[in-house]
Amino acid sequence: RISWISDIVVVASPENIETMKTIIEKYGHKRVTVVEGGITRHRSIFNGLKVFAENEFSSHLLQKPEVVIIHDAVRPFVEEDIVSKVVVAAKEHGAAGAIRPLVSTVIASAADGCLDHSLERARYRASEMPQAFLFDIIYEAYQQCTDYDLDYGTECLHLALKYCKTNAKLVEGTADLWKVTYKRDLYAAESIIKDNLSQEVCVITNVKETLAQVGFLLPESLKSQIKVEATSVPLSKNDSCLQNIISGQCYNFVCVNVSSEAACFYFTLKLTSNVDFVFSSSVLLQAHLDIPENNSFSIGMEDLTTIKKFARETKKKNILVYGLLIQYK
Repeated sequence: RISWISDIVVVASPENIETMKTIIEKYGHKRVTVVEGGITRHRSIFNGLKVFAENEFSSHLLQKPEVVIIHDAVRPFVEEDIVSKVVVAAKEHGAAGAIRPLVSTVIASAADGCLDHSLERARYRASEMPQAFLFDIIYEAYQQCTDYDLDYGTECLHLALKYCKTNAKLVEGTADLWKVTYKRDLYAAESIIKDNLSQEVCVITNVKETLAQVGFLLPESLKSQIKVEATSVPLSKNDSCLQNIISGQCYNFVCVNVSSEAACFYFTLKLTSNVDFVFSSSVLLQAHLDIPENNSFSIGMEDLTTIKKFARETKKKNILVYGLLIQYK
């Protein structure tokens, strides 16, 4: 999603290495290197950093970056804006990290289980991700870490301060940096994904048709309500063209065509069989423009029956297919 990031290193547990490689291949991710993690957070991050500095740790050494970003997979909704802010701050200060206000007061208990003291919530912040560092600073910090740091530490900004005397710049983060930690959080995450996906639609039409303007007018009328991506493509058996649309990660489509073209049905069939609709009920609307010569609908009942049957089948895959027949005079 963020084109200016040159390389992505995914650190995974040994038992999940093959799963990660399968995901990368399935979705065609580029610039991604999978690295085996350690038994703790800091050991895993250190393993990821070594890919840029130690030949023996990776089959191919990646080019050392000026700035490295560290992020948790359990915070899946990070936006490019906050990533950019911590990178800019890290270039200036050597280290930077996102923070959020505390939502609960932090207290300490005594040995007998009673309250020892509490922290003044207004003075403290929750440390979040992403965090960014000048590569040489964070790598030097990890090289100087003790085993105790690597086994029990959790804060990367603290390592930069402790071993490299680098005071991190704290950047106010957004509410979407919360962690998917417990099972109940998965339902909240799914709800956010569904809401985001339902607010986008891709309008596909054939620019060679004389009635293609309908395909362009539709996006304009939709833009006031949702995010619209208009795509003009030949509705033909062109799998490369289809793959380009799928890679755009849109899950709702409007396909505008002249009703006599069988190509649109082929396109719809390929679309529903290739796109991975995991999180949301996706919508695909086939808009057929009917141009009768004798003021009667030229589309046949057989075609309508085929569309209805197709819609029933795709509904089992969590895809809702609708047909819209427009008589053009």
